[in-house]
Amino acid sequence: MKSFLVKFIEFISSLKLTLFCLSAALLLVFAGTLAQVRYGIDIVQERYFQSLFIWWPPVETGAFRIPVFPGGHLIGGLLLANLIAAHVRRFRWGWKKAGIQLTHGGLIIMLAGGLLTDLFSVESFMRIQEGETKRYSESFLERELAVIDTSDPSLDRVVAIPEDRLEPGRLISHESLPFRIVVKDYLVNSELKMIAPSDTESKPASSRGSGARILLTKQSRATGMKDRDTRSAVVELIAGPDAADGAGLLGTWLVSDALAQPQTVEVGGKVWTLTLRAKRYYKPFSLTLHEFTHERYPGTQIPKDFSSEVTLNDEDTGESREALIYMNHPLRYGGETFYQAGFERTEDVTVLQVVRNPSFVAPYIGCVVVGVGLLLQFGMHLVGFAGRRKALSKT
Repeated sequence: MKSFLVKFIEFISSLKLTLFCLSAALLLVFAGTLAQVRYGIDIVQERYFQSLFIWWPPVETGAFRIPVFPGGHLIGGLLLANLIAAHVRRFRWGWKKAGIQLTHGGLIIMLAGGLLTDLFSVESFMRIQEGETKRYSESFLERELAVIDTSDPSLDRVVAIPEDRLEPGRLISHESLPFRIVVKDYLVNSELKMIAPSDTESKPASSRGSGARILLTKQSRATGMKDRDTRSAVVELIAGPDAADGAGLLGTWLVSDALAQPQTVEVGGKVWTLTLRAKRYYKPFSLTLHEFTHERYPGTQIPKDFSSEVTLNDEDTGESREALIYMNHPLRYGGETFYQAGFERTEDVTVLQVVRNPSFVAPYIGCVVVGVGLLLQFGMHLVGFAGRRKALSKT
């Protein structure tokens, strides 16, 4: 056992592992760059850089897949472990080695911060119209099935089901819902077409709602820079405890990004709506947009500068203040950073990018530590060189 532990420590701290990780990282970046031509940035990011392994075949067809190359998370994790192990095993503290010690410590901080950022940071967007107040942001890529009780005119009660639970065949229940939900199908990318009255052969996507007149077909993942997947789901609702004998079947509904209006169902005297929407991140505070300003270069339609004048209101702390968000001047509050990201054509709607990154200070700290380490190391060598040169000049 002891010999195995010694060999493992020697391996994890070896220079060979360092060279392997660096070489693998170069190959991964090269392969990922080429793959963007076919799959697009989002898919490559998910399959190559935010994974432990790259799998073959790359498309999830249900067939057996094998790992063919380490992914970004595995390479980064091994490189971080290798650097820490080598630092602990080989280096001994001393003033002559202080610069090298600090430089390696700074690299460890930057690698750890990058890994934590990739694992725990959350990016979303907040779309606000002038005069509107919002207290939630929305995900760029993730979706959720929202089941909303609209019977109360002053308050909507929402049950949000995450996208990763929308697997075909899954039964979903919640104490707030008078029915259970069976996911019949879920498509990451799809196409919706209206079925012509004369078309008697096409099978509609659902038995109730808009889907009863729509043909749903599966599509390949979107790969263009401006293309987006159209996510769709077909769900079956089962009401009451008598669902086992089929008496509680309410029918099937289609929910999709492509449908402008949510689907409705009346159960127990209440009206419920079903919609597939961007995942929401609710805040303990609100932002109100007072004015959005957009300037262009003279004689062109090229944006020059745009900014959002907002009021932040936190009822829990009693804080209320105004802020101006513009390029390179974000608003930071509650562990989140609000950047001015864009606007819509009506020019009275701003789009703010919202970033929550618990380790955002790690790169700054790492750079400072590395800089101090390099200055100290080169400074000590410079002082030693100057001393030796002075001694030689006296002789």
